Amino acid sequence: MAIGIEDMKVWIARCPIIAILRGIKPAEVEAIGNALEEAGIRIVEVPLNSPNPLESIGILSHVFGERMLVGAGTLTDPTQVAQIKNAGGRLIVTPHADVSIVRAAKDLSLFAVPGFFNPTEAFALLKAGADAIKLFPAEVLKPPMLKALKAVLPIGTMVVPVGGIDEKSIAPWRAAGASGFGAASSIYKPGDDAKTVFRKARLLLDAMEACNETAAT
Repeated sequence: MAIGIEDMKVWIARCPIIAILRGIKPAEVEAIGNALEEAGIRIVEVPLNSPNPLESIGILSHVFGERMLVGAGTLTDPTQVAQIKNAGGRLIVTPHADVSIVRAAKDLSLFAVPGFFNPTEAFALLKAGADAIKLFPAEVLKPPMLKALKAVLPIGTMVVPVGGIDEKSIAPWRAAGASGFGAASSIYKPGDDAKTVFRKARLLLDAMEACNETAAT
């Protein structure tokens, strides 16, 4: 059965923070994954411009199984999608609006979260079957852009800002309508050990929980 948007909503509801492990090495990925899981992270992306990314994806998929949604980022060609699935990945993330990668991901029953920069790209990606769309680079576009875009996107569309996300930027993006967040250096950068990653992940999750508490009052 094909993976659908409702399933992606379940994963985002479990934890709206997506950990982007750019530059991670296979030798450290299990320890970092353990730290992320302990902190509460449930979605992990290994960019393909990391050292031996397919090996890292395979380790994460094997160790964490159904407890985490593991996949790859920075895909630039639809032929890479099958490689990710063969490694055990279930999530496909791109930095750009490529509908052929979205279609390749959906043909293989994988989650597709492609990047976009403007409304034209957003609508094209959703039409191609994207489960969520990645607003990138978020630090350039700013929350008011998302707020305006949400007024015209189909109801229920999940938009995930990526780029410059940290514990201070979560509240304004959440107020603008962000469903989740992709965090790179604010959660992991090469050289970070497991304790550092746990601490950084908790800062982001605490900020997310504070937003939820504010919204509930």
